[in-house]
Amino acid sequence: MAKAQPKKAQRQHKDLPEAENPKANPDPTSNRIKDPEDWVTGDEPMTGAQASYLKTLSEQAHDPDAYAPDLDKAEASKRIDQLRQETGRS
Repeated sequence: MAKAQPKKAQRQHKDLPEAENPKANPDPTSNRIKDPEDWVTGDEPMTGAQASYLKTLSEQAHDPDAYAPDLDKAEASKRIDQLRQETGRS
């Protein structure tokens, strides 16, 4: 006896238009990108990914003082942006 095949998932709201992919068509007026000063979690310690990337960029820019292990997320983001411009990675 053959197993019943599961039905394919259908869009639940077929009368709604399909959403655009924001990665494929970013909206420059979107508020997705906030100034680090406005981040709710900006005063939390920087993430491991930020620390690693900031360390790498500071070495590439020959600016070891740009990296400090006790930075918060907002300050780390600002330094990463600055070093990306300096190293041509923006």
